Amino acid sequence: MRGFVTLLSGAPAGRPLGVRAHRGSWLGRIGVLSGIAYFLLSSSSAPQESVRQGNDAISGQQVFNNACRTCHTTKEGDNRLGPHLHKIIGRKAGSLPNYGYSSSMKGAGFVWDKEKLERFIANPDEMVPGNSMKPYGGLASADRRAKVIGFLQSLKTGQ
Repeated sequence: MRGFVTLLSGAPAGRPLGVRAHRGSWLGRIGVLSGIAYFLLSSSSAPQESVRQGNDAISGQQVFNNACRTCHTTKEGDNRLGPHLHKIIGRKAGSLPNYGYSSSMKGAGFVWDKEKLERFIANPDEMVPGNSMKPYGGLASADRRAKVIGFLQSLKTGQ
């Protein structure tokens, strides 16, 4: 550590700070520091992308908890006031057994995908008139809707 600090401070080991060094030693220091900077800045973006996706999932879970968890869970088979949302993408709307959907939702005739979730979370009454999502009127923020959908997509197992 002392050597690294000395390298950064400009005083070679054993030489006082005020004594000038040969120009070649500065070039060596610049080369070492440039190499360190290159290494730090050129690291793979894959770990950074993974961290960003992890942060998005956490942020999406927070939005889900604030906007959806009162009625819904993400645990398979755990139906509450609303049906569970475990693996909702790819599921036919109104199709879970052992849940009392409105006749509108049972007859909706579509399979949940990202686009349909986006539209439904924004305005359930517009997407499926006569649904049982009262008093929920929708989530106005497109960013927050995207976070919820990202969170639902990220789930590997129920919670």
